Amino acid sequence: MRYSREHKQETHDRIVRKASVRLREKGAHGIGVADLMKEAGLTHGGFYAHFDSREALVIEAFAYAMDRSMEHWRKQSDQVAPEKQLTQIVETYLSALHRDNPGQGCSIPALGAEIARESPKTRKAFAGKLDEMIEMMTNFIPNVPRKAARKQAIATLATMAGTMLLARIAGSSELSDEVLKAGRDSALEGARREPKVAAAKKAKQN
Repeated sequence: MRYSREHKQETHDRIVRKASVRLREKGAHGIGVADLMKEAGLTHGGFYAHFDSREALVIEAFAYAMDRSMEHWRKQSDQVAPEKQLTQIVETYLSALHRDNPGQGCSIPALGAEIARESPKTRKAFAGKLDEMIEMMTNFIPNVPRKAARKQAIATLATMAGTMLLARIAGSSELSDEVLKAGRDSALEGARREPKVAAAKKAKQN
């Protein structure tokens, strides 16, 4: 039976969506192609009609997951004033809800350590999406020179991702909650701290 191009694309997208969730839950090597195809309601034999290799699916699934994270950030930031956008993102990210649902969350704490050991092609794709996330977070830091804002964005994202990783290691426990709170406080302190260059510029204007 011959399927239309639209049907094939819909099937392809469904595989990517399912894979993005399972990879974040089980890890890059925690689930095989057969299992991923079964999740999408397809047979193992149909895999190569959609992807050249397992690596190709993994890269697409990573990209899809990171795009969903950025889309979530956009929706969150639209709800508040510009000066409160970064705080909104930090508080939503470093929450028990995010900690307990890795399959629907950020790829960095879920898969970052594994990506660092993947092929150059996979690392390059992941790094490209990481840079997009940093640029988006930089945009959430108003009234600061771009270079200083980007530096702050990198530090904040690193704090967020590291905190989430440690919180998940500790599980749903008092220690995990303590880790989340400490990371949240640290990230928010950095978000609220006015860089010296911005403070100097404001003082000069006054």
